[in-house]
Parts: sequence; C-alpha cells; structure tokens
Amino acid sequence: MAENSLPTNFVQNAIEEDLAKGKYSGGVHTRFPPEPNGYLHVGHAKSICLNFGLAERNQGLCNLRFDDTNPTKEDTEYVDSIKEDIKWLGFSWDDRCFYASDYFGKLYEYAEKLIEKGLAYVDDLSAEEIRAHRGTLTEPGQESPYRGRSPEENLTLFRQMKAGEFPDGSRVLRAKIDMAAPNIVMRDPVIYRIARAHHHRTGDAWCIYPMYDFAHPLSDAIEGITHSVCTLEFEDHRPFYDWLLDVLDFNVNERPRQIEFARLNLTNTVTSKRKLRQLVEEGHVRGWDDPRMPTISGMRRRGFTAAAIRKFCEEIGVAKSNSVVDVAMLEHAVRDDLNLKADRIMAVLHPLKVVVTNYPAGQTEYLVAENNPNGEDGSHFVSFGREIFIETEDFMEEPPKKFFRLKPGGEVRLKHAYIIKCEEVIKDEAGHITELRCTYDPESKSGGATANRKIKGTIHWVEAATALKAEVRLYDYLLTTDDKGNLPEDFIAGLNPNSLEVIENALIEPWAKLTAPGKHYQFLRTGYFVTDPDTTPEHLVFNRVVGLRDTWAKVANK
Repeated sequence: MAENSLPTNFVQNAIEEDLAKGKYSGGVHTRFPPEPNGYLHVGHAKSICLNFGLAERNQGLCNLRFDDTNPTKEDTEYVDSIKEDIKWLGFSWDDRCFYASDYFGKLYEYAEKLIEKGLAYVDDLSAEEIRAHRGTLTEPGQESPYRGRSPEENLTLFRQMKAGEFPDGSRVLRAKIDMAAPNIVMRDPVIYRIARAHHHRTGDAWCIYPMYDFAHPLSDAIEGITHSVCTLEFEDHRPFYDWLLDVLDFNVNERPRQIEFARLNLTNTVTSKRKLRQLVEEGHVRGWDDPRMPTISGMRRRGFTAAAIRKFCEEIGVAKSNSVVDVAMLEHAVRDDLNLKADRIMAVLHPLKVVVTNYPAGQTEYLVAENNPNGEDGSHFVSFGREIFIETEDFMEEPPKKFFRLKPGGEVRLKHAYIIKCEEVIKDEAGHITELRCTYDPESKSGGATANRKIKGTIHWVEAATALKAEVRLYDYLLTTDDKGNLPEDFIAGLNPNSLEVIENALIEPWAKLTAPGKHYQFLRTGYFVTDPDTTPEHLVFNRVVGLRDTWAKVANK
C-alpha cells in the first residue's frame, strides 16, 4: 500500500502535529515494550503493528525493549517466544533489542537524584499499610510517618537497601509528590522495592528492583523514544510519566510523549495474561501454542497467517475508547488471505464407502484438479477407481426437499470426475448404512459428451486405494458467551467443552503426503486447514483454521 493511502489515526495525527511544531528533530522513534512474563497474544499483535507501523510510515525507528523489572515472573523462554512472534509478523528491530535491565545502573542513579532533590523517600510501611494510607477516589491519602526523613537519611537507607542490609518487603522507595492528589497514581507511588530474586539477565547482582512505572518512562527517555504508545489503562499513569521527566530535567522538545489507545478486545476471547497462564498451568489447553489460545504462537499453529493478522489490525483501526471487536472479523481476514493462497484438495472426514459397479475392476485413471481457482498455481492429478469414499452426510436415504446430494436413485457429480447414480444401499445387521453401490456415466467427465449435463449437486470424494489416513483437529471457540457476548464472571465456567474435536480416521488425497508443517489447504466444501507440527511422514495431522462460511463478509457488505 502506498504511503499516502495508508489509513490515518489519531496517534499518527499527533505525531504529525509534533513534527510540525519542530519537536523531535532526530526523527520519530517508537518502541514495543513487552514484559517477558508470558506469551504475546492478539492484543499485542495490534500494538506491534501500531508501533512498528508508525515507525515505518514516518521513516523512523522502532525498538524492541523488554521491560524486565519483575524477576519473579520472567524467563528467557518468554523472551525467545516474543522475538519469534515479532519476526513472524514481519517486523524487525534490527540491532535495537534492549532491556530495562540494561539501565538498572542508570535507573538507580536517577533514583538517588530524586532523593537528593527531596523528591523521594524510603518508607518503612508495609504494602498493606501503604494501601491503607492511599485513600480513595473521594478521600485524600494520609502521609507516611517516614515521609519527613531528610535527603541525607533517605540516601543512606536507600544505599543500605541496595547493599542487601534489609529483608525483602521491609522498605520501599517512594516518589514524594502529593498524597491529596485527585489522581491516586500521584499519591507517592512506590518506585523501588527489595526483592532477592534471581534475574534472567543480571543474575543476583541486584536485590532491589525498579517498579514498572518508574523504569518505563526513563527507559523511553534513555533510548530517545519520541512517542510512547500505550494502552488506555496507562492513561492515569501519564501524569507520573510526565512528572518524572519534568523533575529529572529532560528536554521538553526531545523527551518522550505518551499517547494512549484502546486495547484490542475480541468476542469469545480472553487476553488477560493471568487468565491465559491459568489456562496453561491448570491444563485446560495443551500449552501456550494451543490453537485455541489467542496467543500469537497459538494463532500461528492454528494456521492464521501473519498477513491476515496485520490486515485485521489495519482494518480495526486505532481508537480512543475501549470496545469489543467481533472475532468473526479476524476470521474474515484469515479466510480472505487463504482464499488466494491455499491449494484446494479433497478430504473426507467421515467416510462412507461407494462401489462404482460399472467401473472396471483393477483400473485406475488420473484426472486433473486445479490447485487454486486463481489459475496461477498449476494443477495436480487425482486418482479414480472402482471404490471411493464420500462424506457420510452427503447421502440421505430419506432426504428433505432441496437436498441436492446423493440419495437412492439420485445422481450427483463427483468433483473433477464423473456423474454417479445411487442404485443400492447396503446395511449391516443393525441397520446402519455401510456401503453404496452406484453406476457412473463414462462420458460425464471433463471433455466427455455428457460433461455439461446439468446436475444440481457436486460432492468431494477420495479413491479408496490411494487415500491417506489423517488426523484432523476441528477447533471451535475456547470460550462461550451469553447472548450479549459477555463471558461469565468465572471465565473457567465459560470454557467450551466442544472446543476441540479430533477425527482420527479421515481420508485425504495422497498429494498431501509430503507437505511440511504450516502448509495450508482448502479442504473442498469443508474449510481451510493447515498441517500441524505433530505431522510426520507416517502420521498426517491437520488443524482446521476456519470454516468456509464467512459471517463477517455478509455483515460488512450490507
């Protein structure tokens, strides 16, 4: 898409206003700052696309920075997964991968500077007492009895905290602002705490760690970030962000500007890191990359494409207020992308045997099947013989009106092949249908004399002799909602018991045998599928990405 045709948004407008005023002479510089305490989800995808996209649009730079200030929840596993997800989405941070821990020494110096200016103090109150002193939205907070300590005493105590002379949780460093401030965030927030925890990068070098609200704006400033784009929950924290940069004398024309946007909320989807971790740790899903999870790794394994996710993020836009987006819009983007890319193939999920009685026994012929209707991806051969399999649901012994598939005495066209007619239904002793016996019209295949004979129904099939067995995993929404789209208060109670159906003995064209994990197909008349990483040459496994029915396209075109 050409630069001048890109959709605009209020964040881009703010950037253009800043540049017009002569701010940020060094150019636009954004960042994506995940905490390495879990896997990225679809909401992070929106933030990735926005931050890297803003940098691209304005010929600027975007950093990747891990805000690793809480060692008790962080791990290199999450760091590695985050890097993989960003690369998969198609973005690059080049050589600009940073960590808040890179700046621990500098952040400590800033903390001492606040103490020397009388703008920070060591507090001996417990976490519970600090909460009790904070006040409410209608009542001011109470000052800590330790708030009046001198800068010299605070500096000594803070250095003792750093030296490990006090137990965990016994003291904190707080910014000294205003305990009567209308914004509770400004009521002397904690900026350092004691925590003897092994850090994934700095090891045991530190026993005090900065709080996120302290490390984040200063890391932005250290890196020369111009626009710090955050989700709306950080709007109340912006006054502290600006206060910190003010009192530490950062140049107003070069320091970062925080701008908030609405986070992505999807129907039938939970994106809370705590809740996603609960799903994994309690075994409700197979892992962070379970295809039912809204994590980027889960969507990748499910078969969602990076291009579709990026297109979806572009289409939903950037808003100033929270709302809920229908997950069908994301599925539409995936369907739209795969329609142009996925090879067509025939797969029978619930096989019903058909014997074509007038077809020569032992004979096999090969018919041409297009790979994709776009006409650019070539074709392949499908084998046809006396015995084939069709979908069980494509035959009804007593069909309703307008049933245009196979029925006793009825005809149907086999995709890429012949017209067949059902002559006899074979049942077992229990009365279950086990086989259909049909005849075929030899002149009805492509190029034959009756190829254009009008038949209302066309069904897919596979040849019995060459079809491959496959495991097919059909995924549905992990969570169910009420009529208004709301999840239950206990989201575990809203888990969909039918979110995964495994079909172990599906049959598929042999053309799929040598495909690697990640290969997309459209199973004709069934949906879009992708080969799963569990696939081996001996055991094919496919995940359903999305079905063929596109409810969002119908809504969007009204």
